[in-house]
Amino acid sequence: MPQADAPTRPAPLSEAGQQEAMRHKALQALWFDGRRSKPHAAWITLKPGPRGPSLTVRPMDGATASLQLTAQQVRWPESWRANHGDQALLVDLGDHGSLEVQDAQAWQAAVRAAGGRPSVAARLQASWPTLLMACVVAFGALWAFYRFATPWVATQLARFVPLSMEEQISKQYLAQLDKQLLKPSRLPTARQQQLRQGFDELVRNLNPEQMRYASYKPNYRLEFRSGMGANAFALPGGTIVMTDDIVKEAQQLKVPDDALIGVLAHEIGHVADRHTSRTGLQQGVLQTGMALALGDVSSIVATMATGLTSLSYSRHHETEADCFAVALMQRVGKPTKPMGDLLLGMDGAISLEEIGTEIAQRTGMASEPASAPAKPEKPKEKKPREESSDWYSTHPDTVARARMLRDGTSPRCH
Repeated sequence: MPQADAPTRPAPLSEAGQQEAMRHKALQALWFDGRRSKPHAAWITLKPGPRGPSLTVRPMDGATASLQLTAQQVRWPESWRANHGDQALLVDLGDHGSLEVQDAQAWQAAVRAAGGRPSVAARLQASWPTLLMACVVAFGALWAFYRFATPWVATQLARFVPLSMEEQISKQYLAQLDKQLLKPSRLPTARQQQLRQGFDELVRNLNPEQMRYASYKPNYRLEFRSGMGANAFALPGGTIVMTDDIVKEAQQLKVPDDALIGVLAHEIGHVADRHTSRTGLQQGVLQTGMALALGDVSSIVATMATGLTSLSYSRHHETEADCFAVALMQRVGKPTKPMGDLLLGMDGAISLEEIGTEIAQRTGMASEPASAPAKPEKPKEKKPREESSDWYSTHPDTVARARMLRDGTSPRCH
């Protein structure tokens, strides 16, 4: 079996060849044309061109035709490869094969003389300060995209989500919850009707100027369920669910119904500002932006990143809903202090008499002495939770929220 021709190094040029090479500022190289295993010993020249250096490859055998390529037909190696000692430099010629240049530094000198400029990547790799500055700028751009662009884009895209789609999603989701988690409410009909009257009053007094989406007209509806603990949540399209346990919790803490009406105003705010739809859109926009900025990231990395960063969006949405509730409750002439009391009481299972002291201890405010008799000691497993600054929490700090609701004002509300 015949052996393939082994690659050879270019033979030394004759004196006439050396003079010709010097005249043309030529370099020696091996040209692998892709048609045979044995390369052509050749000399190459680089000349300035309108869009970058042009490359001419002249085989030394005199029999093979020369090759002329424009700057766009050559995949120029990065300049930093010229500093790799005696390692040969490979130049990709695309469909025309490749060149192996032994004198990498001479190659780079010829490229510069012909008007070639290093790429951005090459300049970054050659200068650590420049690379560091580029990283700072890149991270700053990503942070700005995450912090400002993503919420803004999602807010605008939410305008195009049909109300009928939100209603269909809510209907299916609530049906699934009813099947797997929730149970029918056991609250007396009269009690449900009493809370619905307060809810309907809120809906009737919605301020058009407070609406983020003026043309968004959801059909607000209050539902009661049990089996989920003390909670209330909003579904896109207008459905709001309040559990029996939160009504019982308010009764045990002896807060007036204004506390529960405030909770409903908060949930109305989630619906009016389309927080559910915006959250889904924000995650989609963020994931798309990450893929464009970082390349082909795996689904696991993308999911973790969007999951973690969406927490701050959730906290922002909770603050928006609190501000919405404060404005709406003021519009119907109801206080928001009971809502703050309920929030603190549910957070730490503390009595109403202890709420003032609790806020004073956490915020440094002076508290009034409790005049009511002491309540029975609460179970040990329900200790008041310390002021939280957990970065992984989906809600703002409970004490800060309660203080805002008790005061009815906040610099975070515009």
